[in-house]
Amino acid sequence: MPHPSFARPLQGRTALVTGVSRRRGIGYAVAVELAALGASVFFHHYSAHDTDQPWGADDLDAVRAGIRAALHDGALTGDASADLRDPDAAEDLVEQAHALTGRLDILVCNHARSGGDGSVLDMTAETLDAFWDTNTRSTLLLTRHFAHRHATTTSRSAPVRPGDRIGRTGPAAERAAGRVFWMTSGQGQRPMRGEVAYATSKAALAGVTPTVAAELLELGIVLNTINPGPVNTGYLDPGTTDRSLEELEAWRRATPFGRWGRPTDPARLIGWLATDNGVWVAGQVITTDGGMSLT
Repeated sequence: MPHPSFARPLQGRTALVTGVSRRRGIGYAVAVELAALGASVFFHHYSAHDTDQPWGADDLDAVRAGIRAALHDGALTGDASADLRDPDAAEDLVEQAHALTGRLDILVCNHARSGGDGSVLDMTAETLDAFWDTNTRSTLLLTRHFAHRHATTTSRSAPVRPGDRIGRTGPAAERAAGRVFWMTSGQGQRPMRGEVAYATSKAALAGVTPTVAAELLELGIVLNTINPGPVNTGYLDPGTTDRSLEELEAWRRATPFGRWGRPTDPARLIGWLATDNGVWVAGQVITTDGGMSLT
């Protein structure tokens, strides 16, 4: 029989996953995947955002039940609602997640503001700030607080001046390495007309990935950014999309596998990268889109 660790490679580890409000979402699929791999999972949600979208909000009790059902014996789950436009919300979420088990090993920044965007001719300071605060600033703050928690655990200090290395005391312990995942949207591969604020906020994360990843490696933390491509979380359904059905259908037929991405597609990648087998992949912006960006 296989060793139990093969079936539960994340046993004993704890993950914080943001943006887990709907069972059709990527965040939910990631939370379930990490739970199925043995991790305890603390997840964040903010249903007020979904209520304003065409697809609407989900039943949070059903979300909780689905994640709970994926847990292995001994693993725990918890959750909290937070508006990540609040600059204090990031630290509070990290502390709540850490309190679940007394440790925090994995951070998945899946949350995102979408809708209410526009072209460059529509941009206002308020629109730009709303997307920046939610998608970019909060991701950096969550990463900061995750890293501080990890640095406290490993007795390492932050750099004093710009350009200083954090100064690791020796090689990182691979099995103890923390994991951070950011999400981007492939905005560097094709235009995202009418989504200037959203694309800007996500482009910043992709662009700064090498810089932050290099700093985090000094703390024994591995950062990768995932571009899942077009994943149908409801926004591509005929009843809830705000896009041309004819154009969507033509694009879908032109994709290599004839389908949109499913939330489980990026979830499986994140799950693998979170295990010991994925530790050697660091500081990358990884596209997992079934070749859609090549069409």
